Amino acid sequence: MRLHLSTVWTQLIALARWALIILPMAALVGSACAVFLWALDAATRLRFDHPWLLWGLPPAGMAIGWIYWKLGRPAEAGNNLIVDQIHEPGAGIPRRMAPLILIATVVTHLFGGSAGREGTAVQMGGSVASSIGKLFRLDAAETRLMLMGGIAAGFGAVFGTPIAGAVFALEVLSVGRIQYEAVLPCLIAALLGDWICQAWGIEHTAYTIALPANFHVDPLLLGKVVIAGIIFGLGGLLFAELTHAVSGIAKRFIPQAWLRPGVGGALVIALVYLFGTRDYLGLGILAEGPGSVTIPALFEAGNIHPWAWASKLAFTVVTLGTGFKGGEVTPLFFIGAALGNALSSLLHAPTDLMAGLGFVAIFAAAANTPLACILMGIELFGAGQTPYIAVACFVAYAFSGHSGIYLAQRLAVPKISTDELGPDIALRQIRAVPTVARPLPALSFFSRNTRRPTAGNHQENHRMTFKHTVAAKEVGMVRIYLKPGEKRRGGGRLGGWLARPLYRELVLAAKAAGIVNAVAHHTHYGFSNHGGLEQTNSEVGNPDLTLCVELIGSREQLEAFCRQQGESLRDKVVVYKQLEHWHILGTEAGLDQPETMAATA
Repeated sequence: MRLHLSTVWTQLIALARWALIILPMAALVGSACAVFLWALDAATRLRFDHPWLLWGLPPAGMAIGWIYWKLGRPAEAGNNLIVDQIHEPGAGIPRRMAPLILIATVVTHLFGGSAGREGTAVQMGGSVASSIGKLFRLDAAETRLMLMGGIAAGFGAVFGTPIAGAVFALEVLSVGRIQYEAVLPCLIAALLGDWICQAWGIEHTAYTIALPANFHVDPLLLGKVVIAGIIFGLGGLLFAELTHAVSGIAKRFIPQAWLRPGVGGALVIALVYLFGTRDYLGLGILAEGPGSVTIPALFEAGNIHPWAWASKLAFTVVTLGTGFKGGEVTPLFFIGAALGNALSSLLHAPTDLMAGLGFVAIFAAAANTPLACILMGIELFGAGQTPYIAVACFVAYAFSGHSGIYLAQRLAVPKISTDELGPDIALRQIRAVPTVARPLPALSFFSRNTRRPTAGNHQENHRMTFKHTVAAKEVGMVRIYLKPGEKRRGGGRLGGWLARPLYRELVLAAKAAGIVNAVAHHTHYGFSNHGGLEQTNSEVGNPDLTLCVELIGSREQLEAFCRQQGESLRDKVVVYKQLEHWHILGTEAGLDQPETMAATA
């Protein structure tokens, strides 16, 4: 009993401490979201009143691109930077991220870019949380929880769905895994952030589903929901892949970062005249005129073009893929609701229900956050349709593949059983895996090839599948830890002031000595040789933070190199590790002849 009371007391103290830290952060994030939503509404109405502003989209895009190129490069990664920092805390989130993303998003919407608002809220939340974490001198683990709280506060405040916001922050980091250790900080932050935002007078759009609330499902309607869920999942996959593809094409053919949004703005204007409508600009919530296609209008049966979802997808992919700022979620709401509206007539299902399911399910597919989207559906539409919402979100998630709008997400639990995806691999790395290794997840249940090979048939499977094999020989790796500003010793009376930094001299010497690999790694946080704890400042580099020079070669080469450089290395931390150097051999090297491979290696 005494132990139990001690545990309760410890938990209460921890909760009180986190509340004192989280409350001011959430209040700031909620206030920032209120300012952002007010500015977004004002910018949208101003664009409605002055249609000629659309012609300013290309120069506005170039201005956004130039400002980020000059001032915001550390913040350019956006939501992915925050997710990366939570997984591996390092330099932190730049303080300038919050004002940059707020201004850039409002400018995007003022001139007609098709973007969302969740990215802005999450980035503002992450930036504020990081700054407060530094103020309170939180360690890496506490900073991680603080950043998750910032995501929860921003997401909950901007959509008016605090429970979904809290779960989103827990779920978005890793596919298939919930980060329960942050549940209380995220819940506190999301609730307070939403409350503060509403206290400033911000109102959120209300959506209703007229279908009578009944937890007893209709089997026929449930079957239609399953079919719709599959299509929503494929729609989320299509959106994510097209956005990444357009971004890659833009970077390949337009190397100037500031020019890409300018070209994207011109393409958006071309789409307006190609489609003959402005309904797919901006958020898509407010109506520019009678008969405009908006998200609320998609919940009603009417004369909505069945391809409205594809039109919004095209506008959004061009806008975000070329570098405009904002978010993906609200456009996904539009695309999903429009797709659900179109499916309702094909499946003979209630229009408002299918639009609502598409609203949340396509987001679940694209963001890999089905639980958060189920809770969002309940908060927005009521609990009466929970069975249909859950089925649509989980089915869409299953059919969306190992892809997503957030490439920094880690794959904790694959959606299929496969040997080709390592543990906790980021989605950006999965994109490098050949397509044949990524079958449609939900359909792989019917495939016999998805089972893991046993020890007896592992080698046979590889011979049947691959044309290449691996031969290995032993090599060594040396890591040398030093400061970036250190110079080679023995520089004469000038003390080596005019010499290159020591890490550069070591790499050049390694090249001359014939060592296979020599690279210098910058670090973000740590200490070396019993020195003080150092970390990178988000604004200015730290010359006292340890840098690592890594050399790979034979043990004899590395020993000779360290003896040769002994004067410069005598007080450094030098670590040696035995490794294998793999040679990739083709069939022409003798795939079925181990003796040939061994001789080659």
